[in-house]
Order: sequence, then structure tokens, then C-alpha cells
Amino acid sequence: MSSLNVEIDNITLPSPHRILKIMLETVAEHTFRVEWHGTPVQHGQFFMLSIPMVGEAPISVSAQGEGYVEFTIRKVGRLTKGIFGLTEGDMIFMRGPYGNAFPIDDFKGKHLVVIAGGTGVAPVRSTLQYFYDHPDEIQSVNVIAGFKDMDAVLFKDDLKKFAEAGKFHTWWCLDNSEAPGFKKGFVTQYISEIPFKSFGEDYNIIIVGPPAMFRFAAKGCMDNGAEEEKIWVSFERKMACAVGKCGHCKINETYVCLEGPVFNYTKAKTLLD
Repeated sequence: MSSLNVEIDNITLPSPHRILKIMLETVAEHTFRVEWHGTPVQHGQFFMLSIPMVGEAPISVSAQGEGYVEFTIRKVGRLTKGIFGLTEGDMIFMRGPYGNAFPIDDFKGKHLVVIAGGTGVAPVRSTLQYFYDHPDEIQSVNVIAGFKDMDAVLFKDDLKKFAEAGKFHTWWCLDNSEAPGFKKGFVTQYISEIPFKSFGEDYNIIIVGPPAMFRFAAKGCMDNGAEEEKIWVSFERKMACAVGKCGHCKINETYVCLEGPVFNYTKAKTLLD
């Protein structure tokens, strides 16, 4: 009787990575800069972050640089509470990157419209940063970002520099209050101010936020002349394994973790529940 020694890679096994810096965005959201020298990360991808014996969750990459990635995390449960208990120099476990990405190459040379709400700004932050750093690769960037109030505003320094950038046109919104540099109201109220008619066919739209926002923001864009196939969304839905094995993110025949999280709206509209 013989036995076979077969080594099988565990694709769900995370590895430890050092926290380089922790930036306090709001009382409830912090940005964690984590050491990363692995596979290059595309704009819009996510990692699975974990603490042993506590839990694991998908978190979008909010920024990246030489030797690091950043995650902007909201403290909402047991795992994120544990992550908030970590300090600079501690190890956090992660695996990835996973998922597809925004089609940056298709965006180049065109106009880009980004509509995001709250923590939905995080998944598009690196895309905005890319075109801020490469203004010659874009005709214009139009950004509408909404937050509950001033205490919930993320990336204040980024918002300021984007607002001052030559090719950026920005609308920063607060749901029910006013503040210098911010408009009062929801993001959908300002979609009509984007000059879609002047874009011709050379534009793309990114929408990130809760499912209800997808519908209203997409409708607002289309009511102002935008075409459905020009709209891209980052689909935030609970993912547990990120490799298409557990089925937690499956909608009909679509595994969000494998085919997304970025979808063209022609597909995304069939996944909203």
C-alpha cells in the first residue's frame, strides 16, 4: 500500500503584514497604511483583512504607493473594532488583491464623472488620485461626493487638492447642513450641473455607494443625457471567501467576488436587491 504526499496551496490562507501608519479620518473611520510588496493592485480591487480568531472582511483599497496599500475602515463590528485596537507596527492579516477593477485605460482621454457617498469615496480615491497625478491623460474629472455632516467627511486634504486642481470640477455635499466649501443636499441634487451634453461620446461615469444611491444617481445621469453603458459601479455586497467558493455573494448566477466588484450598470442593475 502506497501513500501520496501532495502539497495543496490554500488560496484562502492570509499572511501577516505590518501596519505602517494609522490616519484618523473621523471618529468612526480610520485609514490604515499597510506594508505591501506583492501583486500590483489595480484601482477598485479589494483585500480580505483579518485578525485570527476574530474574523475576516473585504475592504477596498483606498490608496496605494511604493511598498504599501491603504484601507479606509469604518468601525461597525467585532472585526473592525479589533482592527481599531491595533497600533502602528502591529501585524494585520490579509490576502488578495481580489476582484476586477475600473477600466482606467478606457477612461483615458475622456471626461470622467464620479459620484460617491460616504465611505463610497474610498474605492474611487485611488482612481481620482491617478488622474490628479496624470492630468494629461484625462479631459476633465467631475466629482460629486456626499457626506452626512462635517463630522463624517473623509479625506479632507484630498478634497481640498482635488477642488483646486485645474481639470477637476467638484461638488462636496452635506446631507442636511452647510459649511464653507460644501453644498447642502444629496449628491443627486447636483447631477444636473454636470455638462453631459458637452462631452459627446467621450465620457465615463463611476457611482459608488448604497444600492438605493446607484438607482437614483444612475437615473439622474440618464435623465441628463448619459448613456447606461457609460456607467460603472463598485458593487458593495457582503463577500466571505472572495474566491467564489462559499456562495455568500452569489446573485442568481453571478459571483460578485469573481465578476466584480466593478460592474457596468447594464449588468449591475440586474444585481440590485
